[in-house]
Amino acid sequence: MPRLRLALNQIDSTVGDLAGNAEAVVRWTRHSAGQGAHLVAFPEMMLTGYPVEDLALRSSFVAASRAALVSLATRLADEGLGGLPVVVGHLDRSATARPKYGQPAGAPQNAVAVLHGGEVVLSLAKHHLPNYGVFDEFRYFVPGDTMPVLRVRGVDVALAVCEDLWQDGGRVPAARSARAGLLLSVNASPYERDKDDTRLELVRKRAQEAGCTTAYLAMAGGQDELVFDGDSIVVDRDGAVLARAPQFTEECVVLDLDLPAAGADAPTGVVDDGLRIDRVVLSEEPVHGGGPASSDEPLLSGGHAERLDDDEEVYAALVAGLRAYVTKNGFRSVLVGLSGGIDSALVAAIACDAVGARHVYGVSMPSRYSSEHSRGDAAELARRTGLNFRTVAIEAMFDAYMGALGLTGLAEENLQSRLRGTLLMALSNQEGHLVLAPGNKSELAVGYSTLYGDSVGGYGPIKDVYKTSVFRLAEWRNRAAAARGRTPPIPENSITKPPSAELRPGQVDTDSLPDYPVLDAILDLYVDRDRGADEIVAAGYARELVARTLRMVDTAEYKRRQYPPGTKISAKGFGRDRRLPVTNLWRETG
Repeated sequence: MPRLRLALNQIDSTVGDLAGNAEAVVRWTRHSAGQGAHLVAFPEMMLTGYPVEDLALRSSFVAASRAALVSLATRLADEGLGGLPVVVGHLDRSATARPKYGQPAGAPQNAVAVLHGGEVVLSLAKHHLPNYGVFDEFRYFVPGDTMPVLRVRGVDVALAVCEDLWQDGGRVPAARSARAGLLLSVNASPYERDKDDTRLELVRKRAQEAGCTTAYLAMAGGQDELVFDGDSIVVDRDGAVLARAPQFTEECVVLDLDLPAAGADAPTGVVDDGLRIDRVVLSEEPVHGGGPASSDEPLLSGGHAERLDDDEEVYAALVAGLRAYVTKNGFRSVLVGLSGGIDSALVAAIACDAVGARHVYGVSMPSRYSSEHSRGDAAELARRTGLNFRTVAIEAMFDAYMGALGLTGLAEENLQSRLRGTLLMALSNQEGHLVLAPGNKSELAVGYSTLYGDSVGGYGPIKDVYKTSVFRLAEWRNRAAAARGRTPPIPENSITKPPSAELRPGQVDTDSLPDYPVLDAILDLYVDRDRGADEIVAAGYARELVARTLRMVDTAEYKRRQYPPGTKISAKGFGRDRRLPVTNLWRETG
């Protein structure tokens, strides 16, 4: 049986950085060649980054991607790597497609190319285009209509792109019809909580449907609100896991696969879903995996990376998302307003883990209503983490405004928050830090934040994390530190004291909101699952409480529209996942 040594390069790319992404392809291909690989693969749209959004509609960007691909093929050959087939995702344009009404002009395609011998020897486009959640691929691309099959070392390798596996039909059954020995899918599938389990079951199911070993290569890294968690998987035709890559880490997974030899009578023509088999033969001579003609090289298994537990996984995603945003946008440091509360403490801990404590600047901005323990908790957090810390009191500024305006009630409370926001942005302008907004998903959902106050910033690391999860993640981070013999970064008092905005004497969050476990359960049903009021009441919640909570959510859309981007960890985060009109008089509760 032929043996194919496959190198899956689970790496990051940056949208628009064609030169930098091409350099990464060359570097990791060189590494793969050093491991004796027969076939090298990179993620979906590796050359352009993903998602490119409306860049796909710019003919200049499409042309630049096509030119970069040809240049990359030439460079690989010039560096002695031309004999190694390289599968790489890029942005292309259909040569023949005539888009119908409603399809994008110029026929751009989410494409994959095979580079070999200094040339592009095979090109394909994603067949199934996702159009849900954060995906708008019907807006940008036209689908591919081929079943690409690459013969390498005597093995037929069928190729697919991300959604081609997630949707029924198309290239998976077509791979069986083409009698492929391996189905290779390249992906840029964003992270969501619990998606790793879903992904594994999907790959197992598709391998059984395709009737062949299946390799699922995923991207790592982050792009704006999206995080890519890696977790590449290879399973045999029965669904048994042969290799699994680590999460949230760039990695080259190299493994030997004993696969059926391609037959001389391999099918041609049109197969499932009208896909035309597009076969390219690169090498017929197999490398034998067993018996007297077997290779003398040691068998590579690719490994089985240890899985992260649920809280560790979410925390790792938040760290990866913030790190990617900071580094890819050229920031050298971040700034966090430290109130002594749980939200800013968790954000500060994430920031220290993402960019290093020496690049994190914290500022305490006490007012007359700030408790001594809150001031102390902020200072203690700084001591434990080693971040840069200062205190700038806002009382004099507050008194000046009050003397001029004579504000009372909510206006007086919000003034304190807006003064803090102004102070943070002034320091950002002066010193070049990226301000991190500390708001969580519970607060964003019900509008429990001050516009132009605690909502200011360039990035919101925990904007998709409900308050109950904030507490759980803080506790996990402290336990993880203690298990390694290190100081837990978050003061216990920040975790145990009742949450409070401290904008008036004795204020606590429950003055305005239900207890967070109840609130978050209702929000999960309404925001994440799109359940109506009657369904939520039927789930066991008082109608008056449901009506009040849903009313707060519905009337806070204008605030959420103005909140900065932040790492997405749920199936439905605020942003492109959930799009509701600001001007909207529909109410679930009448």
